[in-house]
Amino acid sequence: METGSNEPKSRYRQYLEVVTGPLEDKKRYRQYKARVRQLPEDYRAAVEALERYLMYFGPGDSADATAMYDDLADLFEQSVASGTPIREVVGENPVEFVEAFLQNYPGGQWINRERERLTKAIDRVTGDKP
Repeated sequence: METGSNEPKSRYRQYLEVVTGPLEDKKRYRQYKARVRQLPEDYRAAVEALERYLMYFGPGDSADATAMYDDLADLFEQSVASGTPIREVVGENPVEFVEAFLQNYPGGQWINRERERLTKAIDRVTGDKP
């Protein structure tokens, strides 16, 4: 079945996506990984290091995460094409770079959801809020 099709999903696919998440997101993630493999070794290693960090602090929603990784791949592909050194891309402090990069994807950040979950749990047990 193609993306954007007006045909209803089969029951099997509906069940599968409930368990595993949208198949289209998985396809896009595999395409992102293939793009990263095509980068020169040092750029690929930099992207993989950033990706590791983003796995912990980035969006928890697969669609948001996939969009973020696509943007990361775009940035590094453009840097390779223009001959921009990695240090010029990430600056002297890679953590500052990745934190600034993450600011573009605030809605689905996993850590924000966990902070909200913690606050709600404490509010419930202390009776402060319903």
